[in-house]
Amino acid sequence: MTRLSIVLLAAVMVSALYLVRVQYDSRRLFTELDRATAEARRLETERSRLEVEKRAEATSLRVEKLAKDKLAMRTVTPAITEYVTSSAAVPAASAAASGSRP
Repeated sequence: MTRLSIVLLAAVMVSALYLVRVQYDSRRLFTELDRATAEARRLETERSRLEVEKRAEATSLRVEKLAKDKLAMRTVTPAITEYVTSSAAVPAASAAASGSRP
C-alpha cells in the first residue's frame, strides 16, 4: 500500500506541475494576443492617417503648384500650343477627306 501511495503522490505532483506550466503558458499567450491586438489597432490608425495625408498631397491644386514651382510648367493656352503630325498620318488623312480608299 505504501508503494501505491508514493506512486499516486508522484502522479499528483507531476499533474500539479503540468497544471502550473499550462496556466503560465496560457497567461503568456493571452498577454501576447493583447499586445498584438493593440499593435493592430495602432497600425490601422496609422494607415488611416497616411491615407488622409496621401489624399491631401494629391489634391489638384497642390499638384499644379508643384508643377509650376518645381518643374517650371505652365498651363496650356492656344498661343503656346504646338500641333505635331506624323508624315504617315498625312496621306491617310487626306485620302479619307477626299473619299477614296488607299
